[in-house]
Formats: sequence, structure tokens, C-alpha cells
Amino acid sequence: MTKILYITNGINGAGGLERVLAIKTSYLSEKLNYEVHIVSLNETQFNPFYTFSPDIHLHSIMVKGNLFNYIWNYIFGLKRISKQVQPDIISVCDDGLKGFFLPIILGNKFPIIYERHISKEVENTKGDSFLKKKSNQLKWSIMTTLAKKFDAFVVLTKGNIKEWPNLHHLKVIPNPTSFYPEQSATLNNKKVIAVGKQGYQKGYDQLLSAWGIVCKENSDWELEIYGKIEPKENLQELATQLGIQNRVSFYPPTSSIEEKYLEASIYVMSSRFEGFGMVLIEAMSCGLPCISFDCPHGPKDIIQTGEDGIIVANYDIKGLAEALIELINDETTRKRMGANARENVRRYLPESIMPLWEDLFQNLKK
Repeated sequence: MTKILYITNGINGAGGLERVLAIKTSYLSEKLNYEVHIVSLNETQFNPFYTFSPDIHLHSIMVKGNLFNYIWNYIFGLKRISKQVQPDIISVCDDGLKGFFLPIILGNKFPIIYERHISKEVENTKGDSFLKKKSNQLKWSIMTTLAKKFDAFVVLTKGNIKEWPNLHHLKVIPNPTSFYPEQSATLNNKKVIAVGKQGYQKGYDQLLSAWGIVCKENSDWELEIYGKIEPKENLQELATQLGIQNRVSFYPPTSSIEEKYLEASIYVMSSRFEGFGMVLIEAMSCGLPCISFDCPHGPKDIIQTGEDGIIVANYDIKGLAEALIELINDETTRKRMGANARENVRRYLPESIMPLWEDLFQNLKK
């Protein structure tokens, strides 16, 4: 039996990484008979937002306190658990800088894989100072150097390859879809949906501006946005300024997001950057045509524009509005694209993606 240890920051959250980890580890445990261990940080109680197989072994180490105590507890906590588990493979799911030091911390006793779930663009925020930009460049340089120490480095899209030059052990393995329901959305409900936590990355300010244009052309469609609500983003205030406060609703994360996709008729993604775009394949699994900015990275890998959705030039708010108006007004095209989306997304089913991981694991086992 192959034994694998995943190292991550947490499993209790409602983010995309947690969702993907739940899918992959549960598949490995239940379908491929792996002994799966997950070690997380500072989780005194395990209360996962997503469903993990009950056969998975969960560990957590406490790394609170000042920087010295944090590093000390992190290093010796991981050494203790890896010695206890004796895994055949270790897979690191930590997009922060500390995860890159694990080959140094743990040595070469076990093959170690790094899974990169986000784009380097995540470090960039609006109005970054010169010092912040230089700090990011230094951080990326350190990451690029340390990345060479892993036995394999996995990214999610072809576009992500460009962010990691000179890595000869680079592999592209997309995320698997989290569900593929028996039913498909009817695409008759006058609802557009977007999913993801509020913040600069998701570009909801851009989406609301585009939706303001849509509302001038159409009087009865609604926009629903699901994700962690951040009052500091002032999205409700922006909606009021745009005069669309009665045409857009904000909801917190829900574990039954599949039902919300099935109630909608169009999915829209306004992100400034992505690691992959998990929400796109989720929406397509429910038969929704998807509209997305051509942001780095993911949408161009997933959406075949004109066939199962529409790719719009990045930051083109007017173009995003025009694509929405097109699918709102053209029911025939909307339903054709939705049917194609549901069929094309089958390439992301776990039974298609997980054999790629199985091959990698078996090739790296010592």
C-alpha cells in the first residue's frame, strides 16, 4: 500500500485548495487504496468545510508565537510527523514561502512534490509600493531557486509554466472537478452567478461595473455572488453607486454551491488572476456556459471560446458586459454552449485526472 503525506496550512477553510485536497485525498484513499495522511497547522479541532474520506489520517502541529517559536515548531513538528508516518511520498500544498524550504527541512529521506495552486500574480495588489514590488521579486527569486530541490513541481495550467523558467521537473496536472451532477441546469432562470471570496484578485469591482452596463440593456436578470464577504471591499456601496443594488446579491460561502450553479443560467468570472479557475469547471459540470476575462492563468485552458463559453480580453469591462448581454439575449446560443460545456468538462473528472497523479507517485517511489 502506497503511503502519502500531504502538508498544507489547513483543511477547515472553504477555499479552492481545501476543496481540491478533499477530492484528491478521498479518491486516493477510497479508489486507489492509498494510506493518506494530512498535516495542517494550528487546527486544534478538525471541522472540514468539505467532505474528506473518514479513512484519512489527520494531524496538526501548533506553530503560534513569535517568529522563532513558529519556525522551531514548524520544523520539528513536520520532522516528528514524517518520521512517525514514514511516507512513500510527500506532497506540499502550501503556496507560501515556507513550503519551499521543506526539501531542506526534511532532507532526501522521502520523495517530495510541490503543488503550486496559485499564480505568482497573487503577490501583486493594487497600488503596490516600489519596496513591495522589489520584495516580491526577491521572494520569487528565492522560490525559483528552492523549487529545483523538489523531486517534481506540479502546476495547474500551461500558462503557469511560464512563471517557473528553467525547471526541468515541471509537470502540468489540472485540478479535478468536485462534482458532475446527473442533472444539468435548465438555463431558463434569469440568473448569472459568480463564486469566490471578495478581494482584489476576484475583480468584483470590474464585474459590478460590467453588470451596470448590462442592467441598462436588460431589466429582469439578477447577479448572485457567493464567497466570503469582506466589508472593506465596499462592494455593496459600489453597487449602490452604480444604481444596481436591487439587481445584485452577495452571499457567504455555501457547501451546497452545486445547487446554486444548477439554479443559474450563466457563470461569469472577472478575476484579475487565477491559479486555475476551479469554479469554471464546477459551473461547466452543471451545464453553464462560462464568460471570463483572459486572466493569467486558467480560463484559456478551460474555456473554448465560441464553443462552450466566451473569453474576453483581460480588464475589458465593456467586452465582459457585451458577452453577458449576448448570452442573456440569445437563448439558443446559451443552451448550445451550456450543453458543450457539460460534455467538454468531462476531461476534468477525477477518473481522468487522478491517474496522472498515480503515475507520478509510482515513478517517484523509492
